Amino acid sequence: MAPKEKKAKIDLVSRDYTIHLSKRVSKHHVSFKKRAPRAIKEIKLFATKAMGTKDVRIDAKLNKFVWATGVRNIPTRVRVRLSRKRNEDEEADEKLYTLAQLVEVSSFKGLQTENVDA
Repeated sequence: MAPKEKKAKIDLVSRDYTIHLSKRVSKHHVSFKKRAPRAIKEIKLFATKAMGTKDVRIDAKLNKFVWATGVRNIPTRVRVRLSRKRNEDEEADEKLYTLAQLVEVSSFKGLQTENVDA
């Protein structure tokens, strides 16, 4: 029996998530010089699972936020807006892609996943 493949959902939606980066990066004993690149990969992996699209694009602000304190010291948590959008490119393999954007918050206390009207 073949493993089930998740199909990308057709509807366009935006949601805010809190990603606990230190749990995803430090747990696996990642060396210092690979921590920020690993954090970006983990954000992409999270977005792939949450939105069901293989094509994930990281916004420049989110990338700068992760890299702001250097390659070694990544932020503990990050609030991310994941938006499933239609692919404009005709030759693209996927019809949809996910855009990950930074949502700046003062505190992460009590935040939950929220649907956002784009």
